[in-house]
Order: sequence, then structure tokens, then C-alpha cells
Amino acid sequence: MSLELKIMEQLKEAMKAKDEVRLRSLRAIKAAILLAKTSEGAKDALTEDDEIKLLQKLVKQRKDSLEIFQQQGRADLAQKEEEEIGVMSLFLPKQLEGEELKAAVQAIVVAVGATGPADMGKVMGAASKQLAGKADGKSISAVVKELLTGA
Repeated sequence: MSLELKIMEQLKEAMKAKDEVRLRSLRAIKAAILLAKTSEGAKDALTEDDEIKLLQKLVKQRKDSLEIFQQQGRADLAQKEEEEIGVMSLFLPKQLEGEELKAAVQAIVVAVGATGPADMGKVMGAASKQLAGKADGKSISAVVKELLTGA
């Protein structure tokens, strides 16, 4: 079942339950899907990879906003962003974190034959492709840097 169909079903359920948080989040996802489908040069249907990238982009935008709101002491707006991140994350594949992510990146470092910080670009390219949808770029970058510099 495509993401769009899942969103429509969830949207109906959220309306029936009068769940404002889910409604707001699902409407944002639906709007992003419609925008992606109707943008110039877009295909009729989004692939699963496109859907994951779209969701990751939405979550990243909210995380960035959350960080800004927290710095400015706007707890009310920060809470809304956290709620939306929670709902949107339900549609993403399980994210790699901690030791799982470190092990995956370590395998990539060995596979590419990286030896030091000069090979970071090589490792990041391979890691970004292999771990797309499973971890965000910031986390991957931090782990790669740690493994290659020994910091």
C-alpha cells in the first residue's frame, strides 16, 4: 500500500477520533505528497524511495524548527513540532542508532578501504546510499568522523 493511501486512511481515522495532532501532521504529509506529485517534471506516482525521502525531509524540517524554538524559549511551538515529528516518524522505517549505526558504518569503512580522515568523502557517499532512510545524514557523518579520526 502506498504512503498516500495509508495517509488517507489515517486521516479519516484521525478525523473520526478528533485527534488534532495527528490531523495536523497527516495533512502536512498529504500536502507534501500532492506538491511532489504536481511539481514540474514529476512522475504520476511516487516510488517508495521518494516517499521515504519526502518524509525524512519533513521530519528534518521539524527537527530544525524544534531546535530553533527551544533556543528561543518557545515551548508551545516546540511541543507542536515534537508532536508532528512523532506522528511522521511512524511512517518511516526503523532508524539505526547507537551501536547498530556504528556497526553498519564500520562495515562500510572496511568495504571501501578507508584508512583516515582523507577518505571521509568516499565513506560518506557509500554510507549515504546504503543507509538512506535508515539514518539521517547528521548521525552518519558524526559516526564516520568518529571512526576515521579516532575521536
